[in-house]
Amino acid sequence: MVEKANILDEKAINRALTRIAHEIIERNKGIEECILVGIKTRGAYLANRLADKINIIEGKAIKSGELDITLYRDDLSTKTENKEPLVQQVDIQHSVFNQKVILVDDVLYTGRTVRAAMDAVMDLGRPAQIQLAVLIDRGHRELPVRADYVGKNIPTASQERIVVRLTETDHEDSVTIHE
Repeated sequence: MVEKANILDEKAINRALTRIAHEIIERNKGIEECILVGIKTRGAYLANRLADKINIIEGKAIKSGELDITLYRDDLSTKTENKEPLVQQVDIQHSVFNQKVILVDDVLYTGRTVRAAMDAVMDLGRPAQIQLAVLIDRGHRELPVRADYVGKNIPTASQERIVVRLTETDHEDSVTIHE
């Protein structure tokens, strides 16, 4: 695939996450009943960054955790090609019962990852509410899923690919479109 356009650089990603952090606090009237849950892998890193920003803004830490949705995917058989799926550890130390769970992911596309994440959260308990924060919403939904917090909407063609690079895994922060 060839890079078509650079959409967000490090500063733009930081600004988008700062705005999302403020929106989460405002919408929920604080963070007392909230848990940020990052969808592994890049969603977990974005959730950690949001937690840091919320801590700075509010002066206290928000509850947070990570979620691996591998076994909840409806396309598991096509993704693993007859291999056993790699299951990463789920790290949520807080009860989700009656909490506002804010799922965090890098790109919202078909909605299938979010559906799998909601199933995984429901297996942990019954939250009061599930919200969704994404860095990029690229459209092309296959399921009725909508993000509550969006860093940037990027309309794309279905053959294009959004590539999110984060310092934690890729040694740089950027969002690009490839075709």
